[in-house]
Amino acid sequence: MSLKVTNARRKQRVRLALRRSGGGRPRLSVFRSSKHIYAQVIDDQKGETLASASSLEKAMRDGGNTGANIDAAKAVGKLLAERATQKGVKEVVFDRGAYLYHGRVKALADAAREGGLSF
Repeated sequence: MSLKVTNARRKQRVRLALRRSGGGRPRLSVFRSSKHIYAQVIDDQKGETLASASSLEKAMRDGGNTGANIDAAKAVGKLLAERATQKGVKEVVFDRGAYLYHGRVKALADAAREGGLSF
């Protein structure tokens, strides 16, 4: 199997588990590339994004965080948690997609927890 197929299957498996255990909570979805990291809090029932943050934002770039390291992922996680709590979101389910819970993805999740989100 190719890497693309393997990742698609892993992503599908993770999303299925989230739907089973989510309980109607919004989903914190993470996407990363080799240079940046992005995160969104999504309400799947309404089909809308409640809050988002990424390392591409001007505030992040001015701070020297490129997104290609753990420090930038922590900053994005804290910013996302701040924006989500302003919208009244306290509890989410963590959607890591096809990525392993390690490195930048784990750093973003830990920073979001410190920022006030629970999952």
